[in-house]
Amino acid sequence: MSDTAVLDITVAKADFADPADAAAIVAMLDVYACDPMGGATPLSDDVRERLVPALAEVPGAFVLLARIDGEAVGIANCFTGFSTFAARPLVNIHDMAVAPAHRGKGVARALFAAIEAEARAIGACKVTLEVLSGNHRAKELYASLGYGDFQLDPEAGHALFWQKRLT
Repeated sequence: MSDTAVLDITVAKADFADPADAAAIVAMLDVYACDPMGGATPLSDDVRERLVPALAEVPGAFVLLARIDGEAVGIANCFTGFSTFAARPLVNIHDMAVAPAHRGKGVARALFAAIEAEARAIGACKVTLEVLSGNHRAKELYASLGYGDFQLDPEAGHALFWQKRLT
């Protein structure tokens, strides 16, 4: 296939009960986990076993899988939340990953189009995501799609994403 050929990228919601979709979710999340931007550590056997059944139990959780010729090449793990200021749902993209061999081919753009379509379908007021400050390639893509820092008042600054790990 030449660089100018149009790829047939399909994006669909994963069916947590479908063994092929479940395997693709685990495989794609492991690709992301092994990437430096995902922590560079493979998923543990315990997480591999519990991931899909646990996702299936989370209200508002949905996973979009991008495929080329039937092969999973991208994933977006999303969760529906709620904006108190808008009194409407929101969609948070918790994980976004494209297999290294398929980056730069429009896979992430296809995933974002599907996420935004899902968000509109449920009446969401916005789509949110987190990105590492050093992930310049992702930040360029997100900015080109209209995403940016969250702020209510420029004088108060932009939001920061903090965490506290619990053992």
